[in-house]
Amino acid sequence: MSWAVERHIKAGLPVYATPNAARTFNDDLAEVAAMGVQVVSDDEAAVVRAACHIVLRDFDSDMVRTALATFGVDMDVDAVCLAVFDHGDAPPGVSDRRFRFDYLRDRLAEGHGLAGFAFWADAIPDRFTRLKAVAASAPTGRPVLVMDTGPAAVLGALEDPHVRAGAVDGAVVANIGNFHTLAFHLIGPRLVGLFEHHTGELTPARLAAYLSRLADGTITNDEVFYDKGHGAIGGVVDRPASFFAVTGPRRGQLRATGLAAYPAVPHGDMMLAGAYGLLRALAAHDLAHGDEIAAALDGTAAPQSLW
Repeated sequence: MSWAVERHIKAGLPVYATPNAARTFNDDLAEVAAMGVQVVSDDEAAVVRAACHIVLRDFDSDMVRTALATFGVDMDVDAVCLAVFDHGDAPPGVSDRRFRFDYLRDRLAEGHGLAGFAFWADAIPDRFTRLKAVAASAPTGRPVLVMDTGPAAVLGALEDPHVRAGAVDGAVVANIGNFHTLAFHLIGPRLVGLFEHHTGELTPARLAAYLSRLADGTITNDEVFYDKGHGAIGGVVDRPASFFAVTGPRRGQLRATGLAAYPAVPHGDMMLAGAYGLLRALAAHDLAHGDEIAAALDGTAAPQSLW
């Protein structure tokens, strides 16, 4: 969207945006104004003449409801779980890459596990403007759980029994997304390392090398950050992880390398890794129904009769 706006402005045409919409380009509204976007209030936007009004959402509940209704599915849900990538609102002069990675590092150090990257809507840290925006777009009257996409995908990959078994003695599980690559080093339920980079900046060989160094604990934050990535956490490990698993739309990056990475297929569908990760996070956060949700994911729930 930002590229389209830049082309529009370069063509000599005006662009207006409300503050919340403008923050999708940059959380610093002064930077948005410097792009040439005219930031206006909601009331001012409503009376701008000769303009095409565009409303964009990460989650359009009305569209989803209409699509499901076509197949006879009622969207009367008990909770809504959503995931988006959010750099966070970095203070002026602070690298958004460092700002995001400092958060990942601190959250990992708190020991909450992958499910700790999920929040109920009313507990989203103020730094996450995109998570707050997507939560606000959900239907009212239902609990809303939001999560970062990378941890959700890795958590979902662990629903594959081969990945879960591999993690017992140490595994590196990577989500290679369209724009970001995030990988965790797990030993059982413990997160002992991670690295995050921009997928487009990585050649297959460099990606494989980073994952290998994450596995043996020799990866460093500086090498990833100064390679235009976000950062890394390595450290001493008893023995290198010997199992690698991968998910994400650009997982094919590893095919041309010598790194043998198992393609995770949680419950038989790689494309739903993030969705299953959200469900597992919901099980961890929902005190009333967590055991029931976990049992359904684990296949231990009592069968239901259909009449």
